Amino acid sequence: MRNGYLYITLLAILGFSAESQGQVIRQTPRLVVSIQIDKLTSDALENYAPAYGDEGLRRLLSQGVVFSHASYSFAPIDPASASATIATGTVPYYHGITASEWFSRDAMRQLSILNDREHQQSPALLTVSTLGDEMKVSTAGESHVFAFAPTAESAILSVGHAADGAAWIQQGRWKMSSYYAPVNPWLKGFCRDYVPDNDVNISIAKAAVFCIDKTTVGMDDNVDMLSISLTAEPTIDGYLSLDQSLAYLINGITRKIPLSRVLFVVTSTGSREEEENDNTNHERFRIPTGKFYIGRTAGLLNMYLGAIYGSAQYIEACYQNQLFINRQLIESKNINIGDLLRKSQEFLLEIAGVRNVYTSHQLMTSDSPKLERIRNGYCVERSGDLIIEVAPGWKIFNEDTKTSYTSRYALAQFPIIFYGNELSSQRVERPVTTEQIAPTVARCIRIRAPNACQAEPLF
Repeated sequence: MRNGYLYITLLAILGFSAESQGQVIRQTPRLVVSIQIDKLTSDALENYAPAYGDEGLRRLLSQGVVFSHASYSFAPIDPASASATIATGTVPYYHGITASEWFSRDAMRQLSILNDREHQQSPALLTVSTLGDEMKVSTAGESHVFAFAPTAESAILSVGHAADGAAWIQQGRWKMSSYYAPVNPWLKGFCRDYVPDNDVNISIAKAAVFCIDKTTVGMDDNVDMLSISLTAEPTIDGYLSLDQSLAYLINGITRKIPLSRVLFVVTSTGSREEEENDNTNHERFRIPTGKFYIGRTAGLLNMYLGAIYGSAQYIEACYQNQLFINRQLIESKNINIGDLLRKSQEFLLEIAGVRNVYTSHQLMTSDSPKLERIRNGYCVERSGDLIIEVAPGWKIFNEDTKTSYTSRYALAQFPIIFYGNELSSQRVERPVTTEQIAPTVARCIRIRAPNACQAEPLF
């Protein structure tokens, strides 16, 4: 009996040792390929699945670790804020990227989130580190970090401040920012000599494979990174284009670098389902709808505040669903801004189509879980003083810019997929968020997570 206990104890020790050794000797990937896909949704992904080939989406779904119920924990979402969140592991409240454009109080106009007088486009307004930045720090600058995308926002914000370069397609040519200095000679030559194909997805996939073929990315002992941004147009042709581009990308990379040394990470930058005919469809099927005029609302609020505090221009601007208070005027009149915001909130809640109004004070001071998604998408330096939430199905229309968008509360689900690096296929149904991607990759490549990341790794 004693020998039996000894035998069991030895087996337990050996088993623990083998598990520990397995964790230690598991290869660290030499290349991380982060793939962000605009408009990718779970329902469309499944609807078109029978048409996929074996080398692209089907391979990722059948052989990867698939977290099928992913979402963003802030609102609103666009490709710029989404790319920044994937790269930093945190929300706009901390990383500062609320959208592709923002309203500048100093300039009194709408500006690109990448606006930079010296370099034209830069990540200067991204206020925290990215996964690519931390890779650079961990290797004293030896890691290679590149991005290829359809837009400057997706390219630059997906890699951050310390990358070797970011390239995007603009007016039928490859472009890059002079912010990344010294300018990478390979990328400079590529942008000069190569013309993108008509299919943007395949153009980006070719650029990434060309980078692998012509440089030492993924070939030394330092972990390198490629950030790739693609688009999933919500049609069967759009998803077939995506499928073929992913197949080209995966095959092109793994021809040179073993799959065990590559970690592919695939997710969505959100779905923008609002179409110009949304209101027409709502009316056709008798779904309640309406149009909310943000400029007209600002004028009415000015009149209301003028009746209380004296005639003046209290609302200096409106942008998207936000109203900006003239703070200098408030200070000069010695008006308590908290009182003014509360009165404004009460007035706006009486207007047709308005379901909720959030004040800047409320978002910065309240810890209510009900406000979490709105607060996460708020940035003190760049957001308005009053955030208006209209009823689902209503369209917010800006009379000055002639822009509009339809309010939706329903969240479009999408997957997060990890593939390669000796990972076993698995499907995970628990809800997860995109903030968890950066700390998961950081754990896989054994570096610290970006400096504002508070999320737990997925595995």
